Amino acid sequence: MTEQPAPPSPAPPVPERYRRYALCVLLVIYILNFLDRQIVSILAEPIKHDLHLADWQLGVMNGLAFALFYTVLGIPIARLAETGNRPRIIAAAAGVWSLFTMACGFAQNFVQLVLCRVGVGVGEAGCTPPAHSLITDYTPRERRASALAFYALGTPLGGLFGMALGGMVADAHGWRAAFLLAGVPGLLMALVARFTLLEPRSRLRGDMIATAVTRIPFREAMAEIRGKRTFWLIAFAGAIKAFIGYGAATFLAPFFFRNHAAELIPLADGFGLGLTGFLGVTLGIVLGLTGAAGTWLGGFLADRYGARDLRAYVAIPAVSTLLGIPFYIIGLLTESAVFALVMFAFPPVLNTLWYGPSYAAVQGLVQPQTRATAAAVLLFLVNLIGLGLGPLGVGAVSDLIGNTFGLGPAEGVRWSLLIFVLFGAVASALFWMARGSIREEMVS
Repeated sequence: MTEQPAPPSPAPPVPERYRRYALCVLLVIYILNFLDRQIVSILAEPIKHDLHLADWQLGVMNGLAFALFYTVLGIPIARLAETGNRPRIIAAAAGVWSLFTMACGFAQNFVQLVLCRVGVGVGEAGCTPPAHSLITDYTPRERRASALAFYALGTPLGGLFGMALGGMVADAHGWRAAFLLAGVPGLLMALVARFTLLEPRSRLRGDMIATAVTRIPFREAMAEIRGKRTFWLIAFAGAIKAFIGYGAATFLAPFFFRNHAAELIPLADGFGLGLTGFLGVTLGIVLGLTGAAGTWLGGFLADRYGARDLRAYVAIPAVSTLLGIPFYIIGLLTESAVFALVMFAFPPVLNTLWYGPSYAAVQGLVQPQTRATAAAVLLFLVNLIGLGLGPLGVGAVSDLIGNTFGLGPAEGVRWSLLIFVLFGAVASALFWMARGSIREEMVS
C-alpha cells in the first residue's frame, strides 16, 4: 500500500515572523546549554593535572554527575511543562545552570567540582522537553523536523564554542576563568526568554485552551508512550549513539594530547596558541561545523522524504550511523594528527543526521498533551545511558587498558574509543527495525 501524504496541519498560533524569532532565541539558549555542558571536554586535561584526577573521575565529572540529576528531573519538569508556562520554565532553567557553571570555576577538589556539575544538570533538565513541546506548537507538522533540527543545531554549535572559547580562555587565564566566562551569557538569555517568548496556549480560543492545558495523568501518558514500539526503538538507538558520542567528545582532546602532542605543538605555535587553545579551536571547528551541517541536513531530508514515506524518519539515521563508523576507526589508528582530524570531520555529519528525524518522529507519535513527557522520557534514556555512562565507560576502559594491561594512557584512550565506536552498528540496526511500525503508530 502506497503511503499517502499527510494533510497540512492547522495554522500555528503565532505569526511566522515571530516563530522565526522564537526559534532563534531557543537555538541560542540551547547553544549555551551545550556550551556549559561540554566545555569540560576541552578542559579535561588541565583539570586532570591540576586536581590530580584519574580518567574514570573525568568520566564521572563530565557524564554521570551531570546526567543523574539531568535525567531524573527531566520527567517531572516535563509534566509541569504539559500545562505550565514553558517560556518561564526555560528561563528559570537557563539561570540555574549558568550560575552553577560559574561555580565550577571556584571548585577546589573533585567532590566540589562534581557537586557543581550536578547543579548544572539540575538546571539543564528544564530546557529541552519544554522547548521541544513549544517548537512543536509553534510549527506546522510538515515543517516540524526542520524546526527541531534547527533547535538541535545547539548541540554541535555549543560544542564548537565550548571547545574553542574554553580552550583559548584556559590557555590565557586558566580553566577556572573559562567556567566563569561561560556562565554569563546564559544569565542574559534567561531574561530574554522570560520577557520575550510567548506561551502559545495563552493565544488559543477558550475551547482550545481547555484541550491544550488538560493534564493527562502520568500513568496514562506513560501507557501511551509504552505502547509505541517505534518510540522505544528510536530511544534506545539514540541512547547508544549518545553513549558513543559523549564518550568520544570527552576523550578526543585527551586522545590528541597523549598521542599527537609532538606534531601539534609546532602547529599551535605557528598560530600563536597553546596546545589547549589550538585543540579547542581545531576540534571545535572540525566537530562543530560538520555536526551543524549534518543536523540541518537531517531535518531537511526528513521533511522532504518523510512527507512521502514516514519510514524515512528512521531510515535516514539507520544508514548514516553505519556509514560513520569506518571514519572513526581510521582516525583513531592513523599516526598523523592532521589526517586524524580530517577523518574526524566526517562522522559528525553522518552521526547528527538523526536529531531532526528522530525528535520529530517522537513528537508525532503521541498526542499534544503528551509531547513534553515523551521528549523527557526520550532524553532520560539518551542522557542516562549516553551522557551518564558514555564518558564513564570510555574512561574506565581507558584506565583498564592503560594501567592494568600496561599499555599506557595514550594507547588506553585510543583502544577504549575504538571499542565503543563499534556499538554504532547496534544503533543502526535499531533505527532500521523501527521502519516496521512507524507508519501505523504516527498520530500527529
